[in-house]
Amino acid sequence: MTVSASGMGELEPIETASVDELRGLQLERLRWTVRHAYDHVPHYRKALDAAGVHPDDVRELSDLAKLPFTSKADLRENYPFGMFAVPREQVARVHASSGTTGQPTVVGYTAEDIDTWATVMARSIRAAGGRPGDILHNAYGYGLFTGGLGAHYGAEKLGCTVVPVSGGMTERQVRLIADFEPRIIMVTPSYMLAVVDEMRRQGIDPRETSLQIGIFGAEPWTNEMRREMEQVLGIDAVDIYGLSEVMGPGVAQECVETKDGLHIWEDHFYPEVIDPVTGEVLPDGEEGELVFTSLTKQAMPVIRYRTRDLTRLLPGTARTMRRMEKITGRTDDMIILRGVNLFPTQIEELLLQIEDLSPHFQCVLSRTGTLDEMTVRVETREGVGESAARTAGQELRHMVKSTIGVSVAVDVVPPDAIERSVGKMRRIVDERPKR
Repeated sequence: MTVSASGMGELEPIETASVDELRGLQLERLRWTVRHAYDHVPHYRKALDAAGVHPDDVRELSDLAKLPFTSKADLRENYPFGMFAVPREQVARVHASSGTTGQPTVVGYTAEDIDTWATVMARSIRAAGGRPGDILHNAYGYGLFTGGLGAHYGAEKLGCTVVPVSGGMTERQVRLIADFEPRIIMVTPSYMLAVVDEMRRQGIDPRETSLQIGIFGAEPWTNEMRREMEQVLGIDAVDIYGLSEVMGPGVAQECVETKDGLHIWEDHFYPEVIDPVTGEVLPDGEEGELVFTSLTKQAMPVIRYRTRDLTRLLPGTARTMRRMEKITGRTDDMIILRGVNLFPTQIEELLLQIEDLSPHFQCVLSRTGTLDEMTVRVETREGVGESAARTAGQELRHMVKSTIGVSVAVDVVPPDAIERSVGKMRRIVDERPKR
């Protein structure tokens, strides 16, 4: 089978291959990956031996369920280079998480891994509507974060002209969009909102810029946010998914012609959805925690990596590969409020239905006595008066109660009252005292 990335302006043969052809390739690559990890990564040899499984036991794709999971804790315990499957001298690049919640997680890439990553990113940008020759404004952060360089290499491979702006300096972002006239922007959705605010401050109508496509990722966002972005900017807003531990951005991408969930590039990443509590593999169509096994990574293969992201798998539409539904939240972002589970994305979905409220919001957690309380702090849109703001707050409070089934307070604040982010928005502010 030809799976080369030549002529990235066109679809690759594997994108429209038969399901049987795809499954055959996956099995071949899965068996290689498990053997490669077992032979070269002490953690995986120990984990498989403890589970009583050997690489030769993987004869069908369903045999993957016999293998143990990999977690972020495993990566931290093997910091910095203990999960590498090639000699460190063959690692062309490392990326790492910020380590703000513990030991950083480090990932490594051979030169061939970087080329594979560029290929799936180019495929993603093309699926989003990008074409060779487009100018692409890349506002994902560069550095140890995988977003900036991942998008950059993929856009170059596709044949785009890349403007490597990175995050921050919002005033300059707007000036460069006005001067360079990019067709595509890649950025987190929450930072795009800050860019829109700055456009208006500079007297620029967001709908009158050159932008036609927004590829938004690195944090969950809803279809209501999509409608908001498309209406405000006059663009096609599409979702991209990835995570450093599996590769970086470019693991899955929404196709612009359907916008019906993200096609997973299954020739490189094998997905499962599991029950987050029992670990049982769930059938396609049922919601649970997303798990990935890399199929082609050399430097740092991952086997059954638990992403903590919640979604479900759906049949392919625009491509042969299965789709994942837009991420509804993360198991570690879930707020349990008086016995009710809720996610910030549910709040976003509701408040964007109220005309006077903006998409800038935070969920503030506090504790009164023994009971946890939540306040939704949300900005009004420009020009909304005090009375209308009060009415909008009451409407949101009622919608949360009737839709999600829990009572929250709502604090409606003026525009620009909530801190802006140059990357991922801080949606949850936990002000509860430590127990």
